[in-house]
Amino acid sequence: MQQGGMGAWKICPLFSGIGLTTTVIVFFLNIYYIVVLAWAGYYWIFSFSSVLPWSHCDNEWNTERCHISFDLAGNCSNATLCAVSSVANITDSVDPVIEFWERKILQISPGIDHPDGIVWQLALSLFLVWCLGYLCVWKGIKWTGKVVYFTATFPFLMLFILFIRGVTLDGAADGIKFYLSPDFSRLLDAQVWIDAGTQIFFSYAIALGAMTALGSYNKITNNCYKDCVIISCINSFTSIFAGFVVFSVLGFMAKQQGVSIDQVAESGPGLAFIAYPKAVTQMPFPQIWSALFFFMIMMLGLDSQFVGMEGFTTVVMDCFPQLRKSPRREIFNALYCLVSYLIGLTMVTRGGMYVFQLFDYYAASGMSLLWCCFFECVAIAWVYGASRFYDNIEQMVGFRINPWLRICWTFLAPLVCGGIFVFMWVNFKPVKYNRVYVFPAWAQGLGLTMAFSSMICIPLTCFIKLLTTPGTLKQRLARLRTPILMPSRVPNHWPDAEFLKEVGYHALSHRKQNSVLFGCYQTPRLLILPFMNV
Repeated sequence: MQQGGMGAWKICPLFSGIGLTTTVIVFFLNIYYIVVLAWAGYYWIFSFSSVLPWSHCDNEWNTERCHISFDLAGNCSNATLCAVSSVANITDSVDPVIEFWERKILQISPGIDHPDGIVWQLALSLFLVWCLGYLCVWKGIKWTGKVVYFTATFPFLMLFILFIRGVTLDGAADGIKFYLSPDFSRLLDAQVWIDAGTQIFFSYAIALGAMTALGSYNKITNNCYKDCVIISCINSFTSIFAGFVVFSVLGFMAKQQGVSIDQVAESGPGLAFIAYPKAVTQMPFPQIWSALFFFMIMMLGLDSQFVGMEGFTTVVMDCFPQLRKSPRREIFNALYCLVSYLIGLTMVTRGGMYVFQLFDYYAASGMSLLWCCFFECVAIAWVYGASRFYDNIEQMVGFRINPWLRICWTFLAPLVCGGIFVFMWVNFKPVKYNRVYVFPAWAQGLGLTMAFSSMICIPLTCFIKLLTTPGTLKQRLARLRTPILMPSRVPNHWPDAEFLKEVGYHALSHRKQNSVLFGCYQTPRLLILPFMNV
């Protein structure tokens, strides 16, 4: 279809709301995801201090509860305390790395109803990373493609350097052994499947419209099948390799503190901004490892950020083609970044962490992504037709792909997505911050509203189209199952046999309206089936 996240779903007009859903999700995602880069950038600046500020309790933000359980060499200063405490859970005292995170970086307030003003350092850091994001997309996909050569490859170098350092630490073998020894009984826990499904969706940018937007710039004969295999393998390998990097360091931390590895292991922001910063304080030349780590985080995040931005801007420019021309493109991208930045300022207030968690848990969460992907599978496999889609890919790549993918589209993917979605709602629990703070009812309602604002687009659009399309119900369904070819891709003359042969069209006798593959235009005698586009 060579269209962005919305236009591509004209392949199945009945479910064109899928495109609107992905656009809303990626809009929310771009607003809050970049806040992580602002945090990382702020840490990166502190990494150049003569002494890392989260390694001691002599800072102005430290309280009387601040206690260093072990020194920079990893020597425990209080054996009893070290034996019972972990980096994220100390009963009577607080580690300086936690106070740095909560009292210096976040300056966190008691709750979401206490915004208590903007943390100007984070607001400035957020502004700078938005400027970087703008520079990555300001000239469109050609410029973005050049930027990605650095942002996508440099983190691999950083990961390798951190891996070499990690595996040479004392206790690294214990961490790697823990990493490679899964607890299979956890497979009976529905939350494990929910977390795994959500991670896969984020990792592969599924149901965000980003892959559709990037793919729309490919040539029609591009081997998308090979691309899928390569991306999947590299993505999975990177995740596995990063696990060795992380758990080698966690094993080192556990041995230094004299606790089990599961006590020092954190997830989400806790790993990047508490556990790992704590680990580097116990290494020689901690400033170097801290700077490398947070620079890697920024590059990884920036890579994901501008892909999401491209997914959103491509949709808008497909709807308003006049924006593709310079300088309109640059002006639109600047306005989009400015609006997103202003909304994101709510997450760099002293109550911003709570706003961030609401966005993370609801706005672009597993429930929205699973819902969207389920209907993507239904639209392609059951409405448009898996066989037709299978044939279309053969026309594009020149050979028939593995039939396993067809089974996935038709049965496996919708069943898995639908099953995890049901599990999620059966086991639904309102979000909590740090497992302690319970969000007020109005905040939970706001979060659910953000989730439903994207999810409602699919059934609402379907209902509106059925209501407004003329004809009987059977005729409406037939029309809404027929792909729409963009007018710019329809020849302005009636093609003869030579033209059909040249551009790859197929002329079939007009028997059934639902024999359409891609967008069509008809005469009483002939149905022309375009080969994707002219």
